[in-house]
Amino acid sequence: MKLDPKNTQRAAVAVLGSATLLTLTALIFIIVFVLEKGLPVLNWSFLTGAPQDMGRAGGIFPAIAGSVALTVLAVLLAAPLGVGTAVYLTEYTRESRLTAIIRFGADCLAGIPSIIFGLFGFILFVTILKMGWSLLAGGLTLALMILPTIIRTTEEAIKAVPLSYREVSYSLGATRWQTVYKVILPNALPGILTGVMLGVGRSLGETAAVIFTAGSSLRMPASIFDSVRTMAVHFYLLAREGISAENAYGTAAALIIAVLSVNLLAYWMMNRMVAKRT
Repeated sequence: MKLDPKNTQRAAVAVLGSATLLTLTALIFIIVFVLEKGLPVLNWSFLTGAPQDMGRAGGIFPAIAGSVALTVLAVLLAAPLGVGTAVYLTEYTRESRLTAIIRFGADCLAGIPSIIFGLFGFILFVTILKMGWSLLAGGLTLALMILPTIIRTTEEAIKAVPLSYREVSYSLGATRWQTVYKVILPNALPGILTGVMLGVGRSLGETAAVIFTAGSSLRMPASIFDSVRTMAVHFYLLAREGISAENAYGTAAALIIAVLSVNLLAYWMMNRMVAKRT
């Protein structure tokens, strides 16, 4: 029995539209629920104060500082490695079994649960290398987590740069590195930035890998060898231990606002860069 193409088209549009609506509904429900519970808690003293009585009172400033420090360290470690790997795979090698193995490994690494990264980081960085629960151990673990995302998004962004750009650059006498540095990377920058921002968002919201490697100290870190507590870990501990549901919702609201702000900033920067090049 042959289906009518028009009816098939209507059915496909209805199914895809329903899936999109369901996804948006779930997202909006989660955001509204958390913000409704958490926004009344947010104020200047809560954001700038230190936790007191294990988080039952006080603020979350050390957790905010820990989240920012851990995320910045992870991105500084992962971004150069990820971009460099993507450039090597796309511009300096031909398609071979080796490149296929590297891409397969990156895809597998992206699918590993965060708890496995936490266990690996705990064994290698905390125990074997004797870094202890520290900002450095947590940053290295998060860098390994976000590295596959940066590699794959950067690789696709570089592949999207037209081949004619490379040909014109080579015809003018530019070397391969000059072509990469002056032509390819600037045109692929919006896609690279997207991958980096995805890594930032994942780092901000990570809990399992962080609690095993960075610890959960409520004190402000003085060096990369000090233990830190992120907002995600702070929320988890407050909620799991039943310490303070009110402060837990406030922390969750601050975390959601931070993640949304990072994503909105990424889209704004990406659209602005694209607009300048068109």
